[in-house]
Amino acid sequence: MIKLRGVTKLYKDFAAVKDLDLDVDKGEILGIIGHNGAGKSTTLKMMVGLVSPTSGSVEVMGRDMAKDALHVKRFLGYLPEDSPLYENMTVSEYLRFFSELYGMPSKKADERIGLLLGSLKLPERNKLTGELSKGMKRKVSIARALLHDPDILVLDEPSSGLDPLTSFFIVDYLRRLRAEGKTIVLSAHNLFHVEYVCDRVAILKNGKLLVCDSMANIRKSLGKREYEVKFMSGQRLDYEKEDGHYILRTADLGEVAAILRDISENDWALVDLSMRESALEDIYVRLMAE
Repeated sequence: MIKLRGVTKLYKDFAAVKDLDLDVDKGEILGIIGHNGAGKSTTLKMMVGLVSPTSGSVEVMGRDMAKDALHVKRFLGYLPEDSPLYENMTVSEYLRFFSELYGMPSKKADERIGLLLGSLKLPERNKLTGELSKGMKRKVSIARALLHDPDILVLDEPSSGLDPLTSFFIVDYLRRLRAEGKTIVLSAHNLFHVEYVCDRVAILKNGKLLVCDSMANIRKSLGKREYEVKFMSGQRLDYEKEDGHYILRTADLGEVAAILRDISENDWALVDLSMRESALEDIYVRLMAE
């Protein structure tokens, strides 16, 4: 659906994005993460034709964004990180105004607005947008991006700064949109949400792509696996102790086998044996520190 090849974006002497190759597949959610200034927002803006690359190419649905931007934008919905509303309009007036900009017939627009307000749980259709909470305003912005029923959604920090319940509602809503066949690209700082909702994750650092793959493959190639053995013993042992239990944490299966053997041979009590794989946050922090 989206293909970036050799994309570089310069702002004077500063390279915001450097020689980026990236693909977004039909019907997937791709998450783009990175530190502030890593090139996330610039990459999204190039995908939707708001910023032109200094070099390289951006293709959307097989069309060159540099040549067919007006055609391509009919199939795109974009949500910027900062998305102010017209605060003297009601929710319905605001969405109706944008439906007219999209050239939607009046009846179709009303049906689409009603559907979106219902699915986004936005009952305040006659309330001024300036009187809405931050979470409700973000939902209105998402409804605006979805008005023309685009095939591709490009979302910059869709749940940034929202309370946990509203934030999770929006992330879960994206999964429902994917189930409806939407292709979604998003940037986010909340790595738990990225790990929860995204099919693949692209990690940027200083404008360069470090990795782009599924979480399973990222964990396999970059993650670590740690085992925790929790047990009880009447003897005084040289292990960490928490809540009256001895604990061994290790990535070495040999150490796990050895302590399980000791537990069995000495009639100690095994309380728990668990395994933890690296979360995206663990991997991300390590990559940024390198």
